[in-house]
Amino acid sequence: MDAEFIIRVSLIGLLAGVIGTGSGGLVTYFLRKPSSSFLSGILGFSAGVMLVVVFMELLPEAIEIGGFLCGVAGLLLGIVMLLLMDLYFPHHHHYSDECHESRFLKAGVLLGIGIALHNIPEGLAIGAGYASGEALGLGLAVIITVQNIPEGVAMATALCIGGLHNGRVLLATALAGLPMGLGAMGGALLGSISPFFLSLSLGFAAGAMLYIVGDELIPDAHNLLSGHSATLGLVVGVVVGILLTAL
Repeated sequence: MDAEFIIRVSLIGLLAGVIGTGSGGLVTYFLRKPSSSFLSGILGFSAGVMLVVVFMELLPEAIEIGGFLCGVAGLLLGIVMLLLMDLYFPHHHHYSDECHESRFLKAGVLLGIGIALHNIPEGLAIGAGYASGEALGLGLAVIITVQNIPEGVAMATALCIGGLHNGRVLLATALAGLPMGLGAMGGALLGSISPFFLSLSLGFAAGAMLYIVGDELIPDAHNLLSGHSATLGLVVGVVVGILLTAL
């Protein structure tokens, strides 16, 4: 097992998490409260790209490496794992200006904890992707970084309204992305053991991402705005995802 490879992938996962949620904090720093159409479009776009990655990259790769049963088993395992995490460590993305500051501060902290925990399986997707191939791993790192921006925005907005200083808000959102590095290390380690574990890890990553798309990204995109931003973002995301896959 190449230690240099594991360290490099772990650092990439770490950067993806920190830059993703940290960028959300940075957006909030400049815009204070980004428009609903902006957030809705980003969430829809992320959902579209991630759907393409799941069904055109991760799942086919998992099935090709380990067979249909192994790939689908990983997919189901990823879905069940994210479902359990949502049941025991739920995190919500919406906020209301009618709440008291202390409630916002508490909501921001809880949201940060939830984001940090959810970043572990996302990091595993990056690590497993790199274990399968550089292009897949890099693509996943970029996509997951973008997908984490709205989560960072939601967390930062709650903390700002709760009265936390801007510098501490930026630090908190960046720290929420740290566990992604641990997930990336786990994915790289498992993917390097054998084709069976690589297939299972890729399937797991596909299941985790599919759950995030269906449970968080698409519903949140439509709940933020009743117009067409979410749908247009989703369509553009799918087209961009297909083009990236073809290149």
